[in-house]
Amino acid sequence: MLAAVSNWHDPHTKKSSLASLTASLSDGKAHLLLACSGSVATIKLPNIIQSFSKYPSSQLSIRVVLTPSASQFLAGQSKEQPTISGLSSLPNVDAQYIDADEWKVPWVRGGGILHIELRRWADLLVIAPLSANTLAKITGGFADSLLTSVVRAWDPWGELDAPSGPSTDTTAQGSATVTPTAQEGTEGASRNRRLKKRRIIVAPAMNTAMWRHPITAKQLRVLEEEWGVQKPSAPNTEADDGPAAVPQPQEADQPSGDEGDGWFEVLRPQRKLLACGDAGDGAMIEWPQIVTVIEERLGLGA
Repeated sequence: MLAAVSNWHDPHTKKSSLASLTASLSDGKAHLLLACSGSVATIKLPNIIQSFSKYPSSQLSIRVVLTPSASQFLAGQSKEQPTISGLSSLPNVDAQYIDADEWKVPWVRGGGILHIELRRWADLLVIAPLSANTLAKITGGFADSLLTSVVRAWDPWGELDAPSGPSTDTTAQGSATVTPTAQEGTEGASRNRRLKKRRIIVAPAMNTAMWRHPITAKQLRVLEEEWGVQKPSAPNTEADDGPAAVPQPQEADQPSGDEGDGWFEVLRPQRKLLACGDAGDGAMIEWPQIVTVIEERLGLGA
């Protein structure tokens, strides 16, 4: 099984190369970077990808990032757990990446860096499932893997990657000419800001005990209140100190309320019988709900 995991990307070296990735930055498609971290819910990845088959390859491009733990759930163990190499046959999947791909080719001055190029390429990053471990790493600022490096280097407004001077943003998330104002200063005048920020959508998935652990509530507050797309509400000190602080499930179709300065959108888990045997909350929301949110955020079918 380990051999299957370690060699899964070899047949697709050309598509997953930095040159191919860089060449596709301005191909006019909606770019979905779809990632999985170590949770049983990783087995829903093929379902999520297959649901986008109704969109032509001229409209949508998908690239997949898997952590080492997530890779273990896709090794051909069952019909719903195909090999990772099998993902390349699914519609609109242009490349898959694992940690080893980051430095597969020794870097030289002037060469590209994979996690930076993926950041530049993506219109939307979706981490589904988001494991307890990766949640902790993200909120702690870790960048010790390909996925966490992309997250840490995320550029919500395109300030770092945009060319200098006014430009028109024609991505799937919006279209407008943005001209820096005098108040932005010399540095701001040399940048463009996207009309709509590039979000990171996460769908946590973990066993009930992990979900109800006090540290999870603290980490969720970082994503939702400090870094979230929604304007944070007034803190409830009583809830922070008692059982009410346990994160509660949230409907995926709630208004996103793009009012805050942050870029994270959290699709909270649901209550159900988990694969580990726990009967409670912590399970990733149903994958069709995740698909609906992605379609809305990318403006697919609009």
